[in-house]
Amino acid sequence: MLPYDSLEGAELALGRNLTVAERLWFSYSAHKSDYILYTHNCLFVFLVFSLVPLPWALVELYWFDAVDRFKLQPRVKRSFPELFKCYKDVLHQFIFVVAPLIAVSFPVLECVGIHTSLPLPTKWEVISQLMVYFLVEDYTNYWIHRFLHGEWGYEKIHYMHHEYNAPIGFAAPYAHWAEILILGIPTFLGPAMVPCHMTTLWLWSSLRQVEAIETHSGYNFPWSPTKLIPFYGGPEYHDFHHFVGRQCQSNFASIFTYCDYLYGTDKGYRRHKQAVKKA
Repeated sequence: MLPYDSLEGAELALGRNLTVAERLWFSYSAHKSDYILYTHNCLFVFLVFSLVPLPWALVELYWFDAVDRFKLQPRVKRSFPELFKCYKDVLHQFIFVVAPLIAVSFPVLECVGIHTSLPLPTKWEVISQLMVYFLVEDYTNYWIHRFLHGEWGYEKIHYMHHEYNAPIGFAAPYAHWAEILILGIPTFLGPAMVPCHMTTLWLWSSLRQVEAIETHSGYNFPWSPTKLIPFYGGPEYHDFHHFVGRQCQSNFASIFTYCDYLYGTDKGYRRHKQAVKKA
């Protein structure tokens, strides 16, 4: 909760006039506890995994022929019941795993310094923090994902995520409850290392979900703005990992490609690309 009784008090404490964004933030958050503001993450995550996959789902259902050349596994077409079942399964995990995890993790985030106070962070502060979070998440996720492809990890936990060998956007968070908990570590590790404002945390949680959904979309659209991001994996890169399935020892990284390149776990994918190019 903000330690100011009024806008005037906030401006007096900061020694300047509040920006429009800071006035809006004050109006919204002044009388809400930090815990309530943190649990907004439940709403944002729910909206992202409910709404962001819809364009790809509509393409899959109604415009399949027109975009067939962009679909990575064109022989696999999902029906509405299949898409809806996947959504219901993910919603079940959200209610019983993700939401409780968010609800009980607040003390940890508060302890490391996630804050709601004024001033709001500058755009360059937000951008630099997000870059750190994506890099930390990607590196940590790489090693956890690689462990989950071991015999024990795959048979006990990771097999569930690979039930969709032709991934779809709604299946991005589809996983065993234990995997959801384990992979929450890379997501929270960045903000724990470099504490941020609550609004940045909301943005990070949402962007991470959007990235995962696009990566699992099953479509490789050439106009996607993510193609401008250096070392970004994207749908084609991760689709190969799902297509190969259990025996896949390639493309473990969740976001970028540098870990797979450095540790030699992209060789199968590169051989596949060369074979496709020759064919």
